[in-house]
Amino acid sequence: MLKIHPQHVPYVPFTTSTEETFTIWMKSLILSGKGCTVFDSNGRIVYRVDNYNRKYCDEVYLMDSTGKVLFTIRRKKFRLIKFWEGFRTFSGRVNDEDKNPGFEVRKSCRILRCDSICEVIVRLHGDQPCQHYRIESCPGKSTFKIVDKLGRLITEVKRKQSKSGVSLGEDVLTMVVEPHIDHSLVMGLVVVYSLINGTIL
Repeated sequence: MLKIHPQHVPYVPFTTSTEETFTIWMKSLILSGKGCTVFDSNGRIVYRVDNYNRKYCDEVYLMDSTGKVLFTIRRKKFRLIKFWEGFRTFSGRVNDEDKNPGFEVRKSCRILRCDSICEVIVRLHGDQPCQHYRIESCPGKSTFKIVDKLGRLITEVKRKQSKSGVSLGEDVLTMVVEPHIDHSLVMGLVVVYSLINGTIL
């Protein structure tokens, strides 16, 4: 007998046993669109975010190179608090995401400090405890990093330079992800941080 409901495929993290380097181009490949395109070290497109000619959006989609949705990212507001949530998708289609967010990002207020901090809660599957990360940066600089609760580096994003040391522009970044870290999750956090700072979409 045929099932009338979709079968949810278990999520498989995008991880490797070695450090991985990606190039983030803060441009959409869609004509007149806004977003970003992510390339691996071999120049292949691996992730993209596209926003179709809208000034601003409270919901965006992190997709793979084929357009399959990996995360639905939504801006939320509870009273005076604004935050972002990322929902994993099952089939790669819009509106087929997990009911519970895979991650939550809140910007912290740090008066009289030059740095900018975002607190991140990552909810794992099953009975595994939540993981806590921080996104740290300094205003006026394109460099930022994601660290765990012990301060260990998870990923670093900075302006990309050529082999001769020439900057490739403000909208071209390099992202280095440490081993055994979910690349799609990290990219989702980078998208949220870019949305908070108004650098994409």
